[in-house]
Amino acid sequence: MVILDNHISKPGWCCSNFDGNGFFGDPYLNPDLWITGLTRMATLFSGVTNVVGMSLRNELRGPKQNVNDWYRYMQKGAEAVHSANPDVLVILSGLSYDRDLSFIQNRPANLTFMGKLVFEVHWYGFSDGQAWVAGNPNQVCGRLAKDVMRTSGFLVDQGYPLFVSEFGVDQRGTNVNDNRYLNCFLGVAAELDLDWALWTLVGSYFLREGVVGLNEYYGILEWNWSEIRNSSFLERISALQSPFRGPGLSETKLHKVIFHPSTGLCVLRKSLVDPLRLGPCTESEAWSYSPQKTLMVKGTYFCLQADESGTLAKLGIICSESNSKWEMIADSKMHLSSKLRNGTSICLDVGSNNNIITNSCKCLNNDNHCDPGSQWFKLVNSTRSRSGEKSFLHFDSILALPGKEFFWNLLGGSI
Repeated sequence: MVILDNHISKPGWCCSNFDGNGFFGDPYLNPDLWITGLTRMATLFSGVTNVVGMSLRNELRGPKQNVNDWYRYMQKGAEAVHSANPDVLVILSGLSYDRDLSFIQNRPANLTFMGKLVFEVHWYGFSDGQAWVAGNPNQVCGRLAKDVMRTSGFLVDQGYPLFVSEFGVDQRGTNVNDNRYLNCFLGVAAELDLDWALWTLVGSYFLREGVVGLNEYYGILEWNWSEIRNSSFLERISALQSPFRGPGLSETKLHKVIFHPSTGLCVLRKSLVDPLRLGPCTESEAWSYSPQKTLMVKGTYFCLQADESGTLAKLGIICSESNSKWEMIADSKMHLSSKLRNGTSICLDVGSNNNIITNSCKCLNNDNHCDPGSQWFKLVNSTRSRSGEKSFLHFDSILALPGKEFFWNLLGGSI
């Protein structure tokens, strides 16, 4: 699947506010020539089925950028592409390095076609400088996630496809700013069920900014292009490579999965004797989250419970007490918190062997040195079916038996 991207007009490394490529009327972005180029490319690839979309311009920016000219030229470009190739998706970028589409909220694009318009956005850790290092991760994630919703995420609620056409991190794993950003990004991307493209595949450049063989530390591949730079990163993003829901995906009824951004895994349970643990999201149980703030395994009487701090979380059938109520707390809204019977607040966490435990909640104050990643979870809406056999937890026939009280006594009310 290929998306054509009009990235830059004068060859070179992108981008700056003063490189002459930033906005219509800049020395290297003549609007008429740009539309001619778009038309030729759309025509060239008409009928090529694996070319599914055209991104009209990368990262509009610079002192000349303004909303009125955005509408004037982006709408002309969109119509030109559609006229030359009615089958291809038309992808529109925003202002300020493709971070701002807020103007669309009150003034939709006025186009003659429907059903093939996509908006794109870019989001990196460095998009906000060193905010992730300087600030408390919960507070930074909460603030920036709200900002993303204000500037682009609202489009999802309006029914438009939103494509994160660039995100990425330093694959060496030593960049604290990137590491903290990635946990937040994956939570937001899962919650909104966003499509995305990763910067970047390449491991190095033949020539970049005058340097021969420059190593690309954001690259999936190593410098020699022969090995994977960071296999654990690929594992983390694998859960997002298929949609959780999305148009046309209704394999099963709407439910929740409990997604853990730091690992890219979901909460699941293999059998009656095994503890709750992280595993592939394709094997996750279907959960429901009630107005009473209980997390139930759908089709059963089992709910998620906390026992004591530092111990395994469990499933039980007495779901009316405080240790069965779970709230999304902190600015990030990614801590699942409950209260023990003695009134102590705890949070869901990940222990050894990826077992699900409860611990004291981390990073709820202004501390910028702590890392709450192990305690960050997202309740993600999904219509994906569970792979494999029917869950062991679907005991509908057992629950209907006259002797079910003995069954519960045997289990001690929880598992």
